[in-house]
Amino acid sequence: MSGTQTPLPISPRPPPDLRADARRWRERLIQLIVLAIIAVVLWWLMHNTLANMRARGAHAGFDFLFDPAGFDISEGLFGYESGQPFWRAFLVGLGNTLRVALVSIVACTVLGTLLGIGRLSRNFLLRSLCTGYIELVRNVPVLLQLLMWYFILTDMLPASDEALAPLPGIFLSKSGLAFPVPVLSVAWLYAGVGFVFGINMSVLYLRRVRRVLYDSGRQLPRVWPVFLLLAGATLLGCLIGAVIHGAPWAFDVPEKSAINISGGAAVTPEFLAVCIALSTYTAAFVAEVVRAGILSVQHGQLEAARALGLNRVQQLQRVILPQALRVIVPSLTNQYLNLTKNSSLAVAVGYPDLVSIANTSLNQTGRAFECVAIIMTVYVTLSLITAWLMNRYNRRVALRGLQG
Repeated sequence: MSGTQTPLPISPRPPPDLRADARRWRERLIQLIVLAIIAVVLWWLMHNTLANMRARGAHAGFDFLFDPAGFDISEGLFGYESGQPFWRAFLVGLGNTLRVALVSIVACTVLGTLLGIGRLSRNFLLRSLCTGYIELVRNVPVLLQLLMWYFILTDMLPASDEALAPLPGIFLSKSGLAFPVPVLSVAWLYAGVGFVFGINMSVLYLRRVRRVLYDSGRQLPRVWPVFLLLAGATLLGCLIGAVIHGAPWAFDVPEKSAINISGGAAVTPEFLAVCIALSTYTAAFVAEVVRAGILSVQHGQLEAARALGLNRVQQLQRVILPQALRVIVPSLTNQYLNLTKNSSLAVAVGYPDLVSIANTSLNQTGRAFECVAIIMTVYVTLSLITAWLMNRYNRRVALRGLQG
């Protein structure tokens, strides 16, 4: 009959490849055996070292971590007193290391991206300035730059009673940088909940719209709806917190007196020197990574973008950078790892990071092996976490580039 259609034959599901599954499990078993052997060898080396130290009359072991430290720490994210144990002091040092590393990573990424784009600019003056900065900064040792910034902040800035005020409520002096901070209240909690809600809505918006636009072949959406979602959800959370609890949000603004600066929050010149030195030094290398990634994009892509009528900003945002990220991210991972390890130089200016706390603990307890082992373990762990996060992002960028 003409009205009937013969059903299409359903292809049977292919049988599982038993050989491939067996090979996969055999490879995993071999990896587990190798890891177990490495773990046993490391444990034997550590146990043997500690036993030899005890046999020679030297104190060995990590039991000192629970003894009172007996020294103060000038700054930290966590509360600390001299009577608290050593493990708490190491925790404060770790927090200081993470604080300076995260701030420097964000700053060097932004500055390095701008420098890399500026070095490819058609403007001769801008291109020359970016090139001169990169060639000068990356050829001077980071330790010298750290000492230079520390001397500038501690010798050339005015005292607290004559502090500079670049913006209202912000003061810069030899004592550091003072800035306003929000007064903790329930209203700010609702604002944080609104911000998290805005992030989730923005992610859902981007996924849905990009899926539709990829299927239709149209251009990607602009970014401003995402910012509107974030700002709107945060503002809604603030309003809900103010209405329910009747207490508006407030800021603790620092004030300058005839003696010092009181109120608000402040960071020390040691922290500023480390952040500025690490950020400006690493930004020079990040700029070269960004420049190489942009140059790796084929010239035909630019010609196609011009043919579509995109201006230079749109070409950079929608054509060049999405493809350049596949080249930029792997090299950028190495720069982040180098920055995290270079943060150990903060001991040169007296910033109480993990290395500084370990040196002080070593001098008081004589546990050199244990303190060095803690430093090595922490930096290896931080490096592995950074590499894992960047590798995950690199896989997402590569997959997105193949789909686009």
